[in-house]
Amino acid sequence: MSKYNCFFSLFFLLVFQFSCRQNEASSSILIFDKLLVNSKVNPSAIENDQPLFSWIINTEGFNKSQSAYHILVASSKEKLNEDDADIWNSNKVESDKSAYVKYQGKNLKALKTYYWKVKIWDESNYESKWSELQSFQMGLMDEHNWEEAKWITLNKDSRISEHRFRDYQTGNMDKPIPVDGFAASYFRKEFNLTKTIENAQVYICGLGYYELYLNGEKVGDHVLDPAPSNYEKQAYYVNYNITQKFKPGKNAMGIILGNGFYGQNISWKNDAESEKDLSYGPPTVRCLVKVKYSDGTTSDFYTDETWKEATGPIVFNNIYGGDTYDARYEINGWNTIGYNDEKWGVVKVASPLIKKISAQQIPPIKKLKEFEPHNVFQAPDGNWIVDFGQNIAGWIRLNVKEKEGQLIEITTTEALKTNKKDIFQGATGGSANGMAQIYKYICKGSETESWEPKFSYHGFRYAKIKGVSRKPDADMIKAVLVATDIQETGNFTSSDDLLNKMHTTSKWTIVDNLHGIPEDCPHREKCGWLGDAHAFCEYALYNYDMYDFYKKYMEDIRTQMRPVNGHNNPDIKFQVPTMIAPGKRTSTYAKIDWGVATMYLPWYNYLYYGDDTIVKDYYGEMKDLTNFYLSFKDENGIIQDGMGDWCPPLWDRRLNPSAMECDPIISANAYFYDILGVMEVFAEMNNDDTYAAKMRREKVALKKAFNKSFLVEITDTPHKWYQSQTATVQALQFGIVPDDIIDQVVNGLVHDIVEVKGGHHSTGIHGNRYIYTVLSKYGKADLAYQILTTPDFPSQTYVMNSGFTTWPERQFLWETMVGPTNSLNHPMHTGFSAYFYESLGGIKSSTVHPGYKEFFIKPEYSAKISETKVVIPTPYGKIVNEWEINNGNLTMRIDVPFNTKARLVLTKKELESLKINDLPFSEFQGSSMEAVKWLTHVFLGSGHYEVQFLKDNMNRVE
Repeated sequence: MSKYNCFFSLFFLLVFQFSCRQNEASSSILIFDKLLVNSKVNPSAIENDQPLFSWIINTEGFNKSQSAYHILVASSKEKLNEDDADIWNSNKVESDKSAYVKYQGKNLKALKTYYWKVKIWDESNYESKWSELQSFQMGLMDEHNWEEAKWITLNKDSRISEHRFRDYQTGNMDKPIPVDGFAASYFRKEFNLTKTIENAQVYICGLGYYELYLNGEKVGDHVLDPAPSNYEKQAYYVNYNITQKFKPGKNAMGIILGNGFYGQNISWKNDAESEKDLSYGPPTVRCLVKVKYSDGTTSDFYTDETWKEATGPIVFNNIYGGDTYDARYEINGWNTIGYNDEKWGVVKVASPLIKKISAQQIPPIKKLKEFEPHNVFQAPDGNWIVDFGQNIAGWIRLNVKEKEGQLIEITTTEALKTNKKDIFQGATGGSANGMAQIYKYICKGSETESWEPKFSYHGFRYAKIKGVSRKPDADMIKAVLVATDIQETGNFTSSDDLLNKMHTTSKWTIVDNLHGIPEDCPHREKCGWLGDAHAFCEYALYNYDMYDFYKKYMEDIRTQMRPVNGHNNPDIKFQVPTMIAPGKRTSTYAKIDWGVATMYLPWYNYLYYGDDTIVKDYYGEMKDLTNFYLSFKDENGIIQDGMGDWCPPLWDRRLNPSAMECDPIISANAYFYDILGVMEVFAEMNNDDTYAAKMRREKVALKKAFNKSFLVEITDTPHKWYQSQTATVQALQFGIVPDDIIDQVVNGLVHDIVEVKGGHHSTGIHGNRYIYTVLSKYGKADLAYQILTTPDFPSQTYVMNSGFTTWPERQFLWETMVGPTNSLNHPMHTGFSAYFYESLGGIKSSTVHPGYKEFFIKPEYSAKISETKVVIPTPYGKIVNEWEINNGNLTMRIDVPFNTKARLVLTKKELESLKINDLPFSEFQGSSMEAVKWLTHVFLGSGHYEVQFLKDNMNRVE
């Protein structure tokens, strides 16, 4: 070999070794932090044919991104390699997509477990190691996979307790009537297992709430399971792995079944806006156990006519009224092996009207937190009142020792009377739904008795206790927070304690109102009003993992739809949701400003997560509803429909309707203008070019009609506005205001706030969602802060200073009232708190690259605030923006996740003083720049940055 050949051989060997070391080094810092299927870690009961794969990468350095991925899916762990993967081998796919990658392999089979892993290549084509092995398990998929499992229900109501009845009285009834509702059912069955078990799975669907037991122990930690739905069309089952709970030989399974919303045949039945009977029938349950033995054989156990039934100590249960538990009728050992059930009856096999049963994908309802008494005092009637210090949704837990037959009544309320001496029940709405919030416990007279409800929850801060022989304390009573176990993933803090308290108040108000649906309140109604749902959606998405929650609620809206004739074309029927979903209490068809939830929820879900499946799944319904609302267009181009800017200050639709200063038609048309733009995007995503063009035309026409019809000059000023704070805020937020008069309109809004309203807002839920964001965006951040924090009525600070720990439904002068009427826990009023993230934190996802694949950083803040930190979860990892300002110099510490890009929005003056990681911008090589009108976008790839610049006080508006 020549010396030249030797040289080149050595050279290529060194290059190869260097390349290998580089690849090895790169692989070691591309670390898989989280691997997800359908946004879950190793999920069970998947039911869609094309699951979505996602992964989050931790790495070091700057501008790191993905250039390709390779996914393997196999039917066993042994086959999970590039040669044997028998279900899907994607091979190397050149793509930067790392969230919601759609499965493209062989057909997936029901009840089968699959295994998967992934590796990626970064922007320099360095290859990661394979991820750790992951799995996902398919659900029942189809009705026939329930096999022999039957629906069972109570055959005989054998309750004999005198306490089975409750008083029912609505505001239009002269006197109460006794009601008892459907009985809580107890079911049991014993099974014999003769082989060693490898795996056991249970699938259970309750039409009504259930609790499942195996050998005397409750299965799982869920409560109030499953989530409510439109039961005649859709219900949900839950899957549990019970392998470790089975024993060799005999096993006993038990089920307690309550009414929930399915068997709710009492409350609201005399409501003029509802149907007479809101129940779907007596509660019923279906259960299937699939067992796989170590020898490879299988067997099934299921509900059928061989199960036994009884009633027991739960002698009354109603989702509004509460539970009554008569401990004298306890059935000791009923769910254990060897219990003598000879006196029990045989169940009735039922045939409920239901079209589809799916696996519940949203988090379950759980007991999340306990509260001890904050204060205990005696009411004028001698009974005890317990203040738990926080308005929550849930129930009480009792530990008492009293004589046999002693009745203990616990009335739960949100408020005290103004004199603070007794409870005030008006806020919980018993006169509306017909039942006060009361728990009843009848003692068996033994040693200390412990009890908590199973089939109802209440909204309350206070509990009035009747029937106990001593002063309550923490040993006797606690309050239990019960709600959907959504994970808190975002966070906001600032230098201002008032804003931090508002954020906490808003979070409490949302958590209290999530029980499988987004409720309006946790006591009087417990209804999923569509307008309330979209009012607080974005704030919820900033704080919590709501990915599955809004998908589920969209199904509630779809299954609630019904045919309605068009307004101007009555010969055409459209599928239109009702004001409430789900359930039989529906109100009317959904007016525009409520019905737009049908489009907004998919839009927000798409923006915050970047997954387009929710858009494509519901595009047909959204398109039909948009056409329905277009049928209300009059000769002037204005849509003649709308509900109104709900609950502005001092408003009462019967006693003071004029306090709603915004015409419902104006606010509805403002929303609809925004929705036309959303639907244009949705049409393009669905390759519906014709409809996209129609939406563009309608949007141009409505903008012209809106300004012609509603834009007015303010007398004796150079300002203009849209006749109310709410309409003006909406017009600015949605881009309806012509560019050449934006300053006039902003000044018109400021004029009304400052000169006319004395530094106060006059907005309801529609305007209050955006007013602080809009003022901040247009250079009025100090005014936004002022109207938020003024202690005078009306303001958020006034509400907090009035002692409320959640946001009330109404904006009233509380000190002038006997007690605070209407709900004190209404999440529709939390929507404004998105301002903490989008304005103070300055973080917004790009609409072109949604799911924070690309996002904006543009804080807008008052001089009263010196520092803020926001943490925002994304499908790529957490975005952090922590800023502080000193002497006009702004410092931001920013975390940009792997495979994403940030747009730091600056004025040209700010750019001149910009430093990134202590380097002048001209020397920093990790970013690029783009001019946008009079602003500059500085692009930052992944990494941790410390950004400094001299703050420019000019209006930073694009």
